[in-house]
Amino acid sequence: MATQTPAAEIQTEPRIPATMRAAVYRGVNDVRIETVPVPAIGPGELLVRIATCGICGTDLKKIHTGSHSAPRIFGHEMAGTVVRAGQGVSDFRLGDRVMVYHHVPCGHCYFCRKHTPAQCLVYKKVGTTAGLEPSGGGFSEYIRVMDWIVANGGVVRIPAGVPFEQAAFVEPVNTVLKGVKLLNLAPDETVLVIGQGPIGLMHAALASRTGATVLTSDLYPERHAIGARFGLKHAIHAGQEDVVERVRSATEGRGADAVVLAVGGNGLIRTAMDAARPGGKVMLFAQTQHGEAPFDPGAVCMDEKTLLGSYSSSFEFLDEVTDLVFGGYRNGFDMTQLISHRFPLEQAVEAIEIASHPQAGSMKIMIEPAPGAGAE
Repeated sequence: MATQTPAAEIQTEPRIPATMRAAVYRGVNDVRIETVPVPAIGPGELLVRIATCGICGTDLKKIHTGSHSAPRIFGHEMAGTVVRAGQGVSDFRLGDRVMVYHHVPCGHCYFCRKHTPAQCLVYKKVGTTAGLEPSGGGFSEYIRVMDWIVANGGVVRIPAGVPFEQAAFVEPVNTVLKGVKLLNLAPDETVLVIGQGPIGLMHAALASRTGATVLTSDLYPERHAIGARFGLKHAIHAGQEDVVERVRSATEGRGADAVVLAVGGNGLIRTAMDAARPGGKVMLFAQTQHGEAPFDPGAVCMDEKTLLGSYSSSFEFLDEVTDLVFGGYRNGFDMTQLISHRFPLEQAVEAIEIASHPQAGSMKIMIEPAPGAGAE
């Protein structure tokens, strides 16, 4: 007699429409809400219904500079629910709540062996798409997750009790933790983080966990108030105070051991270099467009200051990041406190506009294609 599968274990694939809504990039400063086909998946792949997706500064730069060809669907700080699994997928089931990385390194090439996975050719391939040229796809209702992302740790199951919004921070927290580790901070050191938007605040919060003294600089007192919730106590109001002098007065005239520049553009590179002590480090984190920037070469040579960069995530820290974000939701690292605006997908253009022009009251902007993204 054949054994019957218990009813509770039978997976019924939800009805998936043929089309969906998405915010489609059509050219410089041109994003439109359109109806597009739901992407088909192949063996080893997943279809994920997006619950929430954060707007990242790199998304905005692509939209405003035309660095990428059109049409595309951007968005990569995303979390959602598995609604279809391709042949051969055994690690994920329909209904699993997941966050998804859009890049995964190969793990064995020269760049991976040298701990610079963002330069890996496999990593540079985008492995998630809402159709069109693969570009993340989180500004849509559904994404296709390609087989190498699924097979190599790029899909992370969200524990019960952790909301989608918190899980969507796994990818940006990974990028920040990579940068903080690169600084190799010690408890007797002082760090200056310039810029207290979401990325800068995450840098400051993670740097403070090393035991180092963290100074934060921003124009908006409202952002310093948010930082105080994460235990950040040494705020510099950049519109009213001389940042470099404040740093030197806090370090017996030396300057900071490390400075993180978490503001886009090159106008503050000189300030960052001036705020660092002789022999200190300056890390560029938001300079994600190629170009030219003046700096004092004597500060690098004679003052022995190190100018370095950090870009994108590292899978070396995957477990540490997920433990930090998932475990921290109820233990002092609630990243949803950084969310200032939530928009349904139909208002994605407005969301992008607000994210493009930061104000005192704007921090992380979320696009939420599925209602109830903040719920378990």
